[in-house]
Amino acid sequence: MSVTVAPSWAYTLQLPQDPRAPGLARRMLRWVLQVHAMTAVQPTAELLTCELVTNAYLHSDTPYTLRLRALTPDRLRVAVWDSNPHIPPPFTPGGTADTPATTAEHGRGLFLVQSYADNWGAYPLGSGGLYGEPGGKLLWAECGSA
Repeated sequence: MSVTVAPSWAYTLQLPQDPRAPGLARRMLRWVLQVHAMTAVQPTAELLTCELVTNAYLHSDTPYTLRLRALTPDRLRVAVWDSNPHIPPPFTPGGTADTPATTAEHGRGLFLVQSYADNWGAYPLGSGGLYGEPGGKLLWAECGSA
């Protein structure tokens, strides 16, 4: 019988309310996955990270936080905290993202998260977020190499 032990690492990056922040988040993600030999999840993890971070940038007006955590040696959770308390429909119980029109210029991000993530969810954060921030929400998505 083989037992898989979950790696014990997590990285947190505070991101400024700046249009360059999603690129910074992707670079950090690539580095973390390379260091921990998890490059097999990189394409999906990069898409999920980019969409969640961009969503936080577009829909909040304060800095936000990216957290990467290994669940197993081949499974990653990407989470983003922001100050906007609104949880979008794909992350509510039973909610789904509308299929964007082929001519739509916006609105594909959370549809892509729902399409590519193995699992996803959200937590409303009242006052006092993960690190003492003022409320908001935490959106998360998981991916693995299977």
